[in-house]
Amino acid sequence: MTTTVTDDELFAMRLARSADDLWPMFDRLYAGHPHHAEARAGLDALLRRAWGERAPDLRRLDLLRDLEPDWFQRPSMNGYATYVDRFCGTLDALPDRLDHLERLGVTYLHLLPLLKPRPGDSDGGYAVMDYRAVDPRLGTMEDLEAAARECRARGISLCLDYVLNHTAREHDWAVRARAGDPRYRDYFLLFPDRTDPDRYEAHLLETFPETAPGNFTWDDDAEAWVWTTFNTYQWDLNWANPRVFVEMCDVMLFLANRGVDVLRLDAVAFMWKRMGTRCQSEPECHVILHALRAACRIVAPAVIHLEEAIVSPGEMLPYLGRGVHSGKEGNLAYHNSLMVQVWGALATRDARLMSHVMATHFPPALPNATYATYLRCHDDIGWAITDEDAAALGLSGPAHRAFLAAFYKGDHPGSFARGDYFGWNPDTGDVRSSGTLASLAGLEAARSAEEVEIAIHRILLAHALIAAWGGIPLIYMGDEVALPNDWSYADDPGRAHDSRWLHRPVMDWARVARAEAEPTSPEGHVLHGLRHVLAVRAATPALHGAVPTEVLDAGDSGLFAFVRRAPAGSVVCLFNVTEQWRHVPVDWLRDAGMVEGRDLLSGGAMGEGDGRAALPPYARAWVV
Repeated sequence: MTTTVTDDELFAMRLARSADDLWPMFDRLYAGHPHHAEARAGLDALLRRAWGERAPDLRRLDLLRDLEPDWFQRPSMNGYATYVDRFCGTLDALPDRLDHLERLGVTYLHLLPLLKPRPGDSDGGYAVMDYRAVDPRLGTMEDLEAAARECRARGISLCLDYVLNHTAREHDWAVRARAGDPRYRDYFLLFPDRTDPDRYEAHLLETFPETAPGNFTWDDDAEAWVWTTFNTYQWDLNWANPRVFVEMCDVMLFLANRGVDVLRLDAVAFMWKRMGTRCQSEPECHVILHALRAACRIVAPAVIHLEEAIVSPGEMLPYLGRGVHSGKEGNLAYHNSLMVQVWGALATRDARLMSHVMATHFPPALPNATYATYLRCHDDIGWAITDEDAAALGLSGPAHRAFLAAFYKGDHPGSFARGDYFGWNPDTGDVRSSGTLASLAGLEAARSAEEVEIAIHRILLAHALIAAWGGIPLIYMGDEVALPNDWSYADDPGRAHDSRWLHRPVMDWARVARAEAEPTSPEGHVLHGLRHVLAVRAATPALHGAVPTEVLDAGDSGLFAFVRRAPAGSVVCLFNVTEQWRHVPVDWLRDAGMVEGRDLLSGGAMGEGDGRAALPPYARAWVV
């Protein structure tokens, strides 16, 4: 007997499965709005049309991932992030560079903003002029689809940025708004005078106080004050308008149907505005994201959402689903706190604050979600350590944040790092940091073979830590061959104002070739060491994203320890964040879950005749 399910029946089943996650959320946001009924009908029609346009190979992938919903949590998922132009020039050249990523062990590729930006300064591509076109300097939408197909053929999932909070001033909607079209003026937040902006501003923070002070910009064409959280040319969308929801859902499904596997939803914390608040992480943000996820599961269930919210732990976790949104909002979120704490522990040679923060604020496991763990990205590093967490260790929050910024600029006595400041806020005194991983870890400043070796071990320790914690570890382009800072950015008038270009170098393919040919060179040591870490991770089931992570007290301030408690056997993970040898009792390891006493990374046995396990400077051990 043969059973055949038609496309219409399959769509109906998917719609029924997610209806309770879509329509109640949509109605909660927009019931009572004059355009509610029209937008609801438009959304239903959009879902049916987008499903009809979905390619057969993508529908097959939908079915596969419905059967394997944990595909993105598996330890074989290893990530890489890069700008297309810095990595390979144009999209049509990308397939020729995928061999390098495959050898590294990459199965997740984030191509940083590549949709058509506004001319001139575009905040690194995050001021999008056309969501349905690729930056012509990089290629075409057809080139993007071809790159996505080649990635799928190699088992690499493609991640793309989708900016939700704002568009460029030059986007068609904003052009129509500036021309006076009332429909499109309501797509944005326009005010005839400063009355309401001043009332809002009393509670708002400034994102770029040095280059874009305030949150509102007067626009002569629009004859209005425009809400511009980030830059004067980035107009915040009015998500309280249901027509905006439908338009943005349409773009989301258009991108999904181009073959994108992961949509990185940018600036999600800022989408909903409420007078008297910071207008960040308001409850409606989560309702919007829950509804967008449901719409995606109906049309393109192979696609998952990464929600970009660089906020405190208490604010970040709801983006992975809490309460009514549990398991139904984001699939991935950046583990900003882990990144900050890794750098903090390396600077202080003390893991106690990291242990406190990781144990206090983060649950052992997450339902149908996991973290994107990373050490740096295209953006700066903000020293997001709360005063309360610092005080728990007897530290001053402002003083500790200032210390870390000075240390990673290279201004603090004894610093091994070389970086620069970014985004000094005169109201809070906070300053963020720029720099490549290798330069922040000490390789640029190293003046002896011993200092070079120590810097390499810092790099590999940090990668081994984020690879073991839980989630998808992300490598930023060039870190696999220890690319140093690109100080030449200061000579480019178009970039000199933004120190983040310090850590956005052009890929040095000659350096990659040298790393391949000379494994004992610094870049070779890092490349082959990182390949080994990712290969061991992929072969270790206990590092699955759904396996609980429990922070341990190793009884030594220089050690960071946690255990991944899997049913088939635990892995105890140890990291020495100092230049000195450290030891842990073998009995402690056994109590923590060790059975074999073997380090997966080195292959060696853990333990000595005196009942202690030795950890060399900057050692990293995954013990079974």
